[in-house]
Amino acid sequence: MVAFSAFPGVLVGPLVGLLATLAMDPVMARLPEGETAPKVAAGVLTATPIDDAPERLATWVHYVAGGGSGLLFVGLAVGIGAFGAGPAATIAATAAVMLGLMVGFFVLVPLPRAEGVARGRLRQIRRDWAVSAGAYVLVAALLVGVANALVVGGGV
Repeated sequence: MVAFSAFPGVLVGPLVGLLATLAMDPVMARLPEGETAPKVAAGVLTATPIDDAPERLATWVHYVAGGGSGLLFVGLAVGIGAFGAGPAATIAATAAVMLGLMVGFFVLVPLPRAEGVARGRLRQIRRDWAVSAGAYVLVAALLVGVANALVVGGGV
């Protein structure tokens, strides 16, 4: 079981999300289409082609979504943990669900609505987003595991 309740989770979640997003950034930078996802979101929000999407908005969307995803990760962990699984199983299940949600949402909601994306790029964009989301989820899972150990055991 994950030891967070609603109030500590609200505090821990966005921090987990921000740190996981910062850890995801170098992964994204190394992938051919890794930095396209924030531009897709900014392009959809402004109804502009992704190559013309406002860079500042793309950055803001990236970090706000990352913080919100951390909150969702912790909320899922608390919910899944309520079924009585141990911390490792809870965090593993949460990571699997979160990865599916992150990839599924991006692939089904903003990406199809993005303007200026050549059809030939879509597969690479989806792949690179899945890798980036995987890095995010891995770091978020580690952070939640450490935070949970600190809350439950008073140390790691």
